Amino acid sequence: MSGRILVVGLGPGHDSHRTAAAEDALREARHLVGYGPYLARVTLRDGQTAHASDNREEFDRARHALQLAATGETVALVSSGDAGVFAMAATLFEALEAEGAPDVEIAVVPGVTAMIAAAARTGAPLGHDFCAISLSDNLKPWETVLGRVRAAAGADFVIALYNPISKARPWQLGKALEALRELRAPDTPVVFATAVSRPDEEILVLPLSDARPEMADMRTLVIVGSSQTRCIRRGNDRVWVYTPRKAPVPA
Repeated sequence: MSGRILVVGLGPGHDSHRTAAAEDALREARHLVGYGPYLARVTLRDGQTAHASDNREEFDRARHALQLAATGETVALVSSGDAGVFAMAATLFEALEAEGAPDVEIAVVPGVTAMIAAAARTGAPLGHDFCAISLSDNLKPWETVLGRVRAAAGADFVIALYNPISKARPWQLGKALEALRELRAPDTPVVFATAVSRPDEEILVLPLSDARPEMADMRTLVIVGSSQTRCIRRGNDRVWVYTPRKAPVPA
């Protein structure tokens, strides 16, 4: 009997940002496989079993999900945000390719990724062309990461920076900001969106010249504006950030 794997993104934080399709998939699954803190965000129902593991055990999680599904079980492979953005969907297909394809059905359920939630909190910084780059060099060389940051800055994309900093990677964001300051104007808007939609949410909007790595932690999504990104100040505290949809015509 073939089973199913439902690859589910839980959204960026609060349950209200979890899609209805994700909720349906979580209800359908008998086994939930994922990183421990993410599984803790899911209320188990009668008959469901959680299989928690450490943060750097992605491939083993994917393999475990495949093994469970191969026995006929319905499995939810859980990520935060959207499972297809720097998350478990790609790892699942990597495991599938490396270890053969058991007779299981796979469905990737769309979710809300962190940059969408962060952008919504601040206005519309992703209103024109943008890209997303993970600053983690766990799975690719730092030279590759920095080269992509420079290329995106040179092409004048708005840049969403995932995985900006952690205890094991304390210096990468600082290096990325240094590179960006070489290619972007000092007054370029930068958003530090931490723990979006959670009780300890914090949003900082400041110019690139004042951006510092200590303003971020593992829960932070950083958005660096393009040359067209603008700020609208309302009152003493509120700042809306947006990038116009119409780009200027080159001279």
